[in-house]
Amino acid sequence: MNDRPWLSAYSPGVPADIDATVYPSLVALMEESFRKYADRPAYSFMGKELSYGQTDKLSQQLGAYLQGLGLARGDRVAIMMPNVPQYPVAVAAILRAGYIVVNVNPLYTPRELEHQLKDSGSKAIVIIENFARTLEQCIAATPVKHVVLCTMGDMLGAVKGGIVNYVVRKVKKLVPPFNLPGAVRFKDALAQGARGTFKQPEIKPDDVAVLQYTGGTTGVSKGAVLLHRNIVANLLQSDAWNEPVMKRIPEGQQPTGVCALPLYHIFAFTVGMMLSMRIGGKLILIPNPRDLAGTLKELSKHTFHTLPAVNTLFNGLANHPDFNTVDWSNLKVSLGGGTAVQGAVAKLWLEKTGCPIVEGYGLSETSPSVSCNPTTSTEFTGTIGVPLPSTYMKLVDDDGNEVPRGQPGEIAIKGPQVMAGYWQRPDETAKAMTADGYFKSGDIGVMDERGYFKIVDRKKDMVLVSGFNVYPNEVEEVVATLDGVLECAVVGVPDERTGEAVKLVIVKKDPALTEEKVREFCQANLTGYKRPRVIEFRADLPKTPVGKILRRELRDKK
Repeated sequence: MNDRPWLSAYSPGVPADIDATVYPSLVALMEESFRKYADRPAYSFMGKELSYGQTDKLSQQLGAYLQGLGLARGDRVAIMMPNVPQYPVAVAAILRAGYIVVNVNPLYTPRELEHQLKDSGSKAIVIIENFARTLEQCIAATPVKHVVLCTMGDMLGAVKGGIVNYVVRKVKKLVPPFNLPGAVRFKDALAQGARGTFKQPEIKPDDVAVLQYTGGTTGVSKGAVLLHRNIVANLLQSDAWNEPVMKRIPEGQQPTGVCALPLYHIFAFTVGMMLSMRIGGKLILIPNPRDLAGTLKELSKHTFHTLPAVNTLFNGLANHPDFNTVDWSNLKVSLGGGTAVQGAVAKLWLEKTGCPIVEGYGLSETSPSVSCNPTTSTEFTGTIGVPLPSTYMKLVDDDGNEVPRGQPGEIAIKGPQVMAGYWQRPDETAKAMTADGYFKSGDIGVMDERGYFKIVDRKKDMVLVSGFNVYPNEVEEVVATLDGVLECAVVGVPDERTGEAVKLVIVKKDPALTEEKVREFCQANLTGYKRPRVIEFRADLPKTPVGKILRRELRDKK
C-alpha cells in the first residue's frame, strides 16, 4: 500500500519519512543531549531546577547502584511516582544500566500493583514514600527484592526539601504509615552509586526499553513491549512534526514544555519527557494536575511553548477563575490526546489562548504517537489528523479486509513506533496484528478524501440500539455544546425493548440546567435512536489519573 493521500496535508518542511537508525538506542539519544545541553535546565520542579549535566551525573550514580545490586542485563525495574525530578533520573539510570523501565500508575491498588509487578517480573522498584504502603501490602507476592524510596523533597535542597517533606507527611498526611524492611532511601542509593563504578553496556536497537501497561479496559492489563528503536522513532517523528511551529520560538528562549500529564503514561513519557530531552528543552513538572489552582499558580511563573493535555485538563484550566493569571501568549503547541477533544472545549481554548488544540492519536502499543493534525493548523478540525512520517494507517473490517473510503472500520497501524508485541502473551500479540504487520487498535474510524482520520469510537464502547450503532463520542460532542454543561459522558445500558439504550451523565456548569432542557436539546440535535433514554446529573465523572472518563464505571452504576 503506497497510497498516502495524507502527505499533501503535511506542514511545509515535514518529511514523508524519518530515519530511525541515526541513534542505536534511546540511551545514545539521551547521552547526546546530556553532552550538548549540559548547562541548560532540564527540569523545573517547585521552584528548583535540575540541569542536563546534573541529570547525567545523578542517573549514572543511580545506574551504578542498580548494577551493584547484581541485577542481570534486561531485568525489569519499576517506577511508581508522580511527576517529580527523580522520575527522569530513574528512567535514565535504568536504561543506561541496561535494564527495562516498567512504568507504574502510582494510584494503583495493591491488587493492580501486584499484577503488574508479577507480570513484568520486576526485581526492583523506585517508589515515592506516599505509595509505599500499597507496595507493602503486596510485595511478598511479587519478585521485587530491592526498593528505592523517594520523597517529594529529595531534590529540593536540605532546607526546602525538609519543609516540603514535613508538610507532605505531617500537615497534609499524604504518607500513610508503612513498613518496608531493607528499603534504601534515594539519596543513600545515589551516595552508594557514587562510590561504585558504572559499567556502560552496549544497547542495541532491538533491546527492550519500556514495558508500558495498557489500562486494562480490554480485560487484563498487558505490557506493551517497546524497543529502544520504537521510542527513538516516535521521538524523531514527533520532533519533525512540531518543527514548523517550534522554529517560531524567539532566539535565545529555551523551548519549554508543561508536563501536567503523569509521566508513567506513555503520552507524557514520550511526548513530554523524552521529546523535551531530544530538543534540549526545559520541562515544568506538575506533580498534581488535579489541583488546577496550584497548576495555574506554577505556570504563572514561567514562559512556556508546549502543553500536551487531555480534554478534561484543557476544559478544567479554561474554565478556572485563575486562568488569566498565566501568560499564554508564547504557547506554540496545544496538543490534545489520550481521549477525544470536544469541539466546545477546543473553541473556548482557542478564544482564550489564541493557540488552537491540535488533536493527535496514539496508544501504549505505538510508543504512543500515530497521527496528528498539522501543528500549523489555525483551527480545530475535530479529527485525529493524518499519520505521522513513516506511518501507515488503514481501516479494516472484522475479517481484516480494508473498507471502502468513507466507511467506518477498525484503525490498523504500521510504522517503526509499533510495539514488538505484548509481554509474554504471544496469543494476545497474534490477535492484535494483521497478517501484513498492522496493529489493530480497537478504535473505529473513518478517513476522508484528504487522508484525515476521525475516530467514531472504541469498538467496545459502541452502543447497539435496536441494531443501530450509536457512538458515545458523537452524542457527547453534541451535548457538550449545550449551555450549562461542564462535562458529559455516554454509555450503553441494558434495555428490554431495544437491547441497549443510551445513558447520558452530565456535570452541570449552570445549576439551572434541567433534564427537560437536555431532552429538548437532544431532540433537536440527535436522531431518535441516539437520544439518551436515561439522563443523570452528577457532581463529577469518574476518571483515570490521566483524565480519561471511565465509561465502564458509569455503566456499572445503573
